[in-house]
Amino acid sequence: KRLKRYSCIGLLHFFFNAEDGQHHDHPDRCDGIEFDAIVPDENGVTYFFKDNHLWRGFTGSAHFFNHTFKELDDHHIGHIDAAFRMHNPDSEDHDHIYFFLDDKVFSYYNHTLEEGYPKEINKVFKEIPSHLDAAVECPKGECVTDSVLFFKGHVVYTYDISTKVVKEKTWDHLPVCTSAYRWLEHHYCFHGNSFTRFNPVTGVVEGTYPKDARNYFMMCPGFGEFGHGGNYQPPKCSDVKLDAITTDDEGKPYAFIGNSDILWAYMSFLWIVISFWKEVTEGVDAVFSYTDKLYMIKGEQVYIYKSGAGYTLIEGYPKTLKEELGIDGPITASFVCPSEHTVHIIQGSKMMDVDLTATPRAVTSEVPLSISDIDAVLCDADGVKVYKGSQYYEYASPMVLAVSRIAPVPQNVPREILGCQD
Repeated sequence: KRLKRYSCIGLLHFFFNAEDGQHHDHPDRCDGIEFDAIVPDENGVTYFFKDNHLWRGFTGSAHFFNHTFKELDDHHIGHIDAAFRMHNPDSEDHDHIYFFLDDKVFSYYNHTLEEGYPKEINKVFKEIPSHLDAAVECPKGECVTDSVLFFKGHVVYTYDISTKVVKEKTWDHLPVCTSAYRWLEHHYCFHGNSFTRFNPVTGVVEGTYPKDARNYFMMCPGFGEFGHGGNYQPPKCSDVKLDAITTDDEGKPYAFIGNSDILWAYMSFLWIVISFWKEVTEGVDAVFSYTDKLYMIKGEQVYIYKSGAGYTLIEGYPKTLKEELGIDGPITASFVCPSEHTVHIIQGSKMMDVDLTATPRAVTSEVPLSISDIDAVLCDADGVKVYKGSQYYEYASPMVLAVSRIAPVPQNVPREILGCQD
């Protein structure tokens, strides 16, 4: 990996493609690829990098990375050494993506290079060496503090984001990681076309590893143990609708589809619901997140799970909707906006508000909606998204949703959320 630096061949390949507009050979990750980096963006979409190509999400073909991160091409980059997404909610750098090549670091937000970058690595991350092999974020609770793990050979540098103190360790028992990835509060070292799960504090390998990445992190013919991969064919986007969607306190989205045990989590990864929420085996009607808890609603029942390294059903649950929220079910959708304490409940063509800080909880307001047949609703920093079938409608706030009498122009739901193909 360290022998492949600025790639003139990769640049020529790009120019020829751009000129003739024809399809040229792109790498196929199902052939078994050693990735240079794996990193999610601020929206939770995961990117896999190899040389001057990337894959967006866990399905689909490769593209040149300068189509997505355009300024990389301005610096004649044929590949990257490592990448990670910053996890530091108290900093303006939160959710920024950092790319590393040789002794330089590039900082991106919203797929745009920040002014003043690239910079020398040691100007941004003191005591971190050049020519890295991999990097991955490690939030507080999984590491002692909000940290970043940098890998070079068997040496791991744990960088404390707040104090900027670096602790150096040698993990000879772990394979040399060419990329690293954090998924569902677990950390993975990718090497060759395999991966190994490890404890980010001790480096201890957890479970039986290595495992072939094609069985878990992409859909490949002939691979896959849990319903993804193998002969699985994603449905057409026009045939799919969301049952429920929410984001956790870290902003990671979870989208529920179907009435069986399939969950698309973190924007386009097929998983098994009962692996994390074994009490919920027949799908969900609505979900929302509040104060490190995930509320899952099915029929008249509310299941509340404590988040963390996995999810644990809180003792005493499920309870009825009437006991927990002061309403009768069933309901259509539910959502809580960031930093707010009100859950908005959609029931048919009306919206009810419930104050989550009140005891007992009860409906504080009820309004009719002009939009009907709602499948799911998500509220984030950009506003409210109302999902109907394979399309969604954007509103600036819950209040705008309540008073609007004309629906906004519908937009197509990204296939990464629906887990479908066009």
